[in-house]
Amino acid sequence: MIAFFLVDGVGLGARDPGRNPLARTRTLLSQFADGSGEPLPAGGVVGAADANLGVPGRPQSATGHTTLLTGVNAPAVLGKHLLGFPNEKLRGVIAQRNLFLDLRRLGREGTYANAYRCAYLDALGLRHEHASLPEPALPVPASRLRPSASTAAVAATDAAFRTFDHLRAGAALYHDITNEQPRAVGCDLPRRAPGEAAEILLDLGGGADVVMFEFFRTDEAGHDQDFDAAERALVELDELLRKVVEGLRDGDGVLMTSDHGNVEDLSSRQHTLAKVPVLGFGAAAPLVPAIRSLVDVHPALLRLTTSSRPRGSEGSASAGSPSPSAAARSR
Repeated sequence: MIAFFLVDGVGLGARDPGRNPLARTRTLLSQFADGSGEPLPAGGVVGAADANLGVPGRPQSATGHTTLLTGVNAPAVLGKHLLGFPNEKLRGVIAQRNLFLDLRRLGREGTYANAYRCAYLDALGLRHEHASLPEPALPVPASRLRPSASTAAVAATDAAFRTFDHLRAGAALYHDITNEQPRAVGCDLPRRAPGEAAEILLDLGGGADVVMFEFFRTDEAGHDQDFDAAERALVELDELLRKVVEGLRDGDGVLMTSDHGNVEDLSSRQHTLAKVPVLGFGAAAPLVPAIRSLVDVHPALLRLTTSSRPRGSEGSASAGSPSPSAAARSR
């Protein structure tokens, strides 16, 4: 099992606590542009990846996420960096090749840990189980919703997406780890401690070759220039990551990276031109030095999974379906 963490908006910045909340904390992501940083446990390795990809302008999420998930230089395809959600051209790239599709072509399986509101999935016409409890209305009209790169990647496999029912059953994670954001708008969900979330992520990965989790609070805090929110997000993410690393078995690994810089420099609301950190643990650690840009992440994940035997004999999980062990939890 390889756990792939896509953490939005974290770059390698200056070791300056006046600008960089990573310099105020001792998290595993507290790594800096000068090569210094928090030591990693369990033989972990730190690298740096270029997010600019030879295209002028500030890196953005639509092109960054597409590149990470496909191994295609998405900014070069468009001739620019694209913020927010992939456009029709990028969705076409994702529909042809992406981490989840390519794993299946290799006889492997990937699973996406993040859960969605049913109303969002309905608005995009995506497969999911019917909600058992009512949910608050979406904050924006359905006509304005667009799929993220990860959503498009999972949709290309025609897998069912995880929902808030999976969150309640301990078979999914929300992108804030703790469920605080959906709880704040009235969603009936338990508060999830990061250590608990780590157990769930390890369970999900037990039935798949790759389990992917996306985390956005770092980018949100960066745009808000909010040190307190950034430090809370980083500390909770750190607790989750450390517990997952502690729970790795022989042959397992963790790979964590980002799509662009942001939270490492709160003197500005904008994304940065910084390189992004690449953290590898277990089986993923030896491949970190070869990851020089976002383009290298997708092939690295495929190499990691093809170097070990398939999980099919252990019970596999599709890109959106809960693993049997995780589905059995009740929280």
